[in-house]
Amino acid sequence: MKFGETFTEYLRGDREGFLGDCSHVEYKRLKKVLKGCRSCRGLNGGGSADVTAVQSVDDKGTAALCRWDACPICDQMFFSELMKEASDIAGCFGARVRHLLDHHVATGVQRYILRLRQCFGDDRYILLQQGRLLMEYVTMNAIAIRKILKKYDKVHGSESGKNFRSKLRAEHIELLQSPWLMELGAFYLNLDTEYFVESDSDDFFGRFSFHFNATQPVIRMSLPDSVELEYDLACAICLDTVFNPYALSCGHFFCKSCACSAASVPIFQGLKVADKSARCPLCREAGVYANSVPLLELDLLLKNQCKDFWKERLAVERAEMLKQSKEYWNLQTKYAIG
Repeated sequence: MKFGETFTEYLRGDREGFLGDCSHVEYKRLKKVLKGCRSCRGLNGGGSADVTAVQSVDDKGTAALCRWDACPICDQMFFSELMKEASDIAGCFGARVRHLLDHHVATGVQRYILRLRQCFGDDRYILLQQGRLLMEYVTMNAIAIRKILKKYDKVHGSESGKNFRSKLRAEHIELLQSPWLMELGAFYLNLDTEYFVESDSDDFFGRFSFHFNATQPVIRMSLPDSVELEYDLACAICLDTVFNPYALSCGHFFCKSCACSAASVPIFQGLKVADKSARCPLCREAGVYANSVPLLELDLLLKNQCKDFWKERLAVERAEMLKQSKEYWNLQTKYAIG
């Protein structure tokens, strides 16, 4: 089955209720526009830099002028629309994953309520199914974007689609590079899977693996359509396995203590107080600390799978936090006394 048919079938499936408010790639409509561009190219025998404008039909059925070699109409249709769709998909995916994981790593009263609810129903199974739908959602849309951009470059004989993918990465909305996807993988690895594997005919849990060693700790994920992902869990600052990880709004993640050091703020104050001019140590983008988020599932995975390492790093961070706290309050006291 061609991907266009598979994607259409996916959108019409039983996921509509769960993802009804989420955006998706208008793959069928964009492919129809490309068909018109291909006709323009054929009518002009392959075309040249000064090809005569030919009429094509847009998604509303109205006539529009298309020059297949430069194709400003397609540029506007594809790149502005795809950017908006990719941004909406990334936003919806992140919000849904965060809401789902809040139930799994809940604390305090919320955790007590969720535990009480489990006496009357299996909430873990519901979380599992929701996570699976979200993983399919982001993967199918990422594949749709990749394929439509590849078709665009093939029809127009350009590298505009390839360049647009680079722009998606620069704008931090490349779907398969989202830290929330890594968190979702860590979520599955954290679950007690024995019950679910027995009732899961395609061994969904077998698609996730965690490998911890001294040289390269990684999470590996096998997603639909043979998409293979590998996340390196080494902090780019200390070069050790990440501990108490925080993802910045640019998508890069570091140890909390390393990120605080890079932003020149004490660990006990946290990244939210970082100056707006503070930059990411990797991509050098400014203002990425204010909306940073803790990767709780990844931290829980390391705590469960690498207990000695986690306890050692926890002791080091607490000692450094205590040291910074004493220095901070000593300075505040001296300043107050004069």
